[in-house]
Amino acid sequence: MAAELVEAKNMVMSFRVSDLQMLLGFVGRSKSGLKHELVTRALQLVQFDCSPELFKKIKELYETRYAKKSSEPVPQPHRPLDPLAMHPTFERAGAVPRTPLSGPNLDYPVLYGKYLNGLGRLPAKTLKPEVRLVKLPFFNMLDELLKPTELVPQNNEKLQESPCIFALTPRQVELIRNSRELQPGIKAVQVVLRICYSDTSGPQEDQYPPNIAVKVNHSYCSVPGYYPSNKPGVEPKRPCRPINLTHLMYLSSATNRITVTWGNYGKSYSVALYLVRQLTSSELLQRLKTIGVKHPELCKALVKEKLRLDPDSEIATTGVRVSLICPLVKMRLSVPCRAETCAHLQCFDAVFYLQMNEKKPTWMCPVCDKPAPYDQLIIDGLLSKILSECKDADEIEYLVDGSWCPIRAEREHSCSPHCPILVLAQGTWGRERGGPHGLSGCQTRFLRRPDQRPLRTLVASPATPNSPRWRLGFESRVCSHVTGKGPTHTHPQSRHPVSLHRAPLVLSQAVP
Repeated sequence: MAAELVEAKNMVMSFRVSDLQMLLGFVGRSKSGLKHELVTRALQLVQFDCSPELFKKIKELYETRYAKKSSEPVPQPHRPLDPLAMHPTFERAGAVPRTPLSGPNLDYPVLYGKYLNGLGRLPAKTLKPEVRLVKLPFFNMLDELLKPTELVPQNNEKLQESPCIFALTPRQVELIRNSRELQPGIKAVQVVLRICYSDTSGPQEDQYPPNIAVKVNHSYCSVPGYYPSNKPGVEPKRPCRPINLTHLMYLSSATNRITVTWGNYGKSYSVALYLVRQLTSSELLQRLKTIGVKHPELCKALVKEKLRLDPDSEIATTGVRVSLICPLVKMRLSVPCRAETCAHLQCFDAVFYLQMNEKKPTWMCPVCDKPAPYDQLIIDGLLSKILSECKDADEIEYLVDGSWCPIRAEREHSCSPHCPILVLAQGTWGRERGGPHGLSGCQTRFLRRPDQRPLRTLVASPATPNSPRWRLGFESRVCSHVTGKGPTHTHPQSRHPVSLHRAPLVLSQAVP
């Protein structure tokens, strides 16, 4: 009996995760956890409850794994690949069809290249959904070299290594060699490594594990570093992007070996390899102009919908203003753009938005600070038309009927609501005579305001400031606007500074 126990323990110690899960599932125990946890659980089972049925199951799994191994067909005899490390759930294009092996409802893939990590394919009943990564606008995927594959620790050490090997097909090598150079030494077609959390609830963004290092064919690949943080107590952040491995790979039929070193601190990560074509912001802009322009009539209908009268609301919106200045760079819009999910009509410039995300991808709307991914961007056809027709305004207003009007430079607001400021150049307007308050050498003219109330405008001569009647402007609520520079005085009621220098002074007063 002791010999059987030792034999059973040795067989359990040689099992991979899938075998351990099959064994624990056979006796109704939990199959979740890391490999070392599964091994400990299985050894305790053998030690304290090794029934003949359990021993038979262990032997069956062992024979399925090892006794039949010699009968597996070799996928590419002329290109032998070492069985190294990665997860269960991927197949490559051009893979040899699966060959069912004898055993309890198990079928293992026979692949063009082997990727192992102490793991085989899980039983069909317990197969987890695959991890998916978010699509990156600047990377057009050509081939999937390795599906998202979980990094499984092999021991209790904090620093783990997960190797894998693969070979490029002649077509893939040709694509890389014939691609143009984005920068010296950087090809447009690349082999990239992506890492993310092993979360199947939705598409995952790139996320590096702690202490990450990537080695390709005996050379370490550079990984983006941390952004420095100026705030005390705030941890620096690292931009997690696809890692380009192309310059370290063998662009031939030779086998490439990749080793990922990572810190095992409880979180589960997955890695994937893709053959991609990297795009530029100019190419994305051209694609957006081709397929992402929203017709002006549809934009006009959206404006009407925004300004539609709500019978349940006591407040009616009669117009909405939209700036023609990009909030990103404070320059006039050239390609007005926004996300379809945004609730506002304000646009930003697609040219600068794509350039900024090419350098540091965030894909956040600069207007409402909500996600604005590339596949949701649209070019506002109505605002594009307005920009071509309205050259002398920086702001327009949409009206309830979908029409628009330019907002010109507004007059400055005065300190008194009854007396708007009117800035006049010094000149001969009307006949020159003395001012009504003893201001000598004043030029006087009656103007009309928009509400048809006459406005008296006085231009004071430089001799006026020495007169004690200078303060009549304040005492009689005459609002003033001064051109030039000089010391200022603020009236207690107006809170607007008024210069006391001898430059020409413009005074305006509503006529009762």
